[in-house]
Amino acid sequence: MLKTVIIGLLIPFIGTSAGAACVFFLKKDLKESIQRALTGFAAGVMVAASIWSLIVPAIEQSEGMGSFAFVPAFIGFWAGILFLLLLDHIIPHLHVRINQTEGPKSKLTRTVMLVLAVTLHNIPEGMAVGVVYAGLMSGSANITAGGALALALGIAIQNFPEGAIISMPLYSEGKSKPKSFILGVLSGAVEPVFGALTVLIAGLVVPAMPYLLSFAAGAMLYVVVEELIPEMSQGKHSNIGVISFAIGFSLMMALDVALG
Repeated sequence: MLKTVIIGLLIPFIGTSAGAACVFFLKKDLKESIQRALTGFAAGVMVAASIWSLIVPAIEQSEGMGSFAFVPAFIGFWAGILFLLLLDHIIPHLHVRINQTEGPKSKLTRTVMLVLAVTLHNIPEGMAVGVVYAGLMSGSANITAGGALALALGIAIQNFPEGAIISMPLYSEGKSKPKSFILGVLSGAVEPVFGALTVLIAGLVVPAMPYLLSFAAGAMLYVVVEELIPEMSQGKHSNIGVISFAIGFSLMMALDVALG
């Protein structure tokens, strides 16, 4: 079981690393339309994962509360939203397609803030995978090995474009290919770390599982609504982002049902 959990925690990180490796194979930065499509796809995967892999299981685990079965999911969801809202305000970061920094004023370089922006995405994703695998280990969360794998694969798939979106612009701005790749990989390193921490916490406090599942969902949906959806809708032909969102959502939904 431990080996299964370790592999599951590493799968999303592998997705980010593979995407960052695109810097070695592509000569130019990604076109704006491609970036919009990849961002929409990532948003679709995250929304589907939040619903099918996190919020629904959280409510199902609280069925014993009757009409109040929604309460743990409600509380956890809002805790996740507020947690990411806090991080968004205390961590200086810069999104790839926006030249204005967010968070407190800082003397950090543009490169560091770009990496921090992607790192903010990966914290809730790592927590989501971690809490699902913690539920699998506990055996009391109605989570199957297939369902946990589906979430890990879904996050890995959407991490691939994220890795490319961070490494390619860094290379176009003058960084060497190896350094751009390493920075892209480092942006995803937080996922297995936070995933492992979540597994430990959830393993110690099994009754908190519904709260932790919905916490991760709230955190991921904050990222989607605050950043990904605006980015995929910018400029002309925003329907590219919408279609990609639908593809990502349906793919993640299919993975969850087929493997779960």
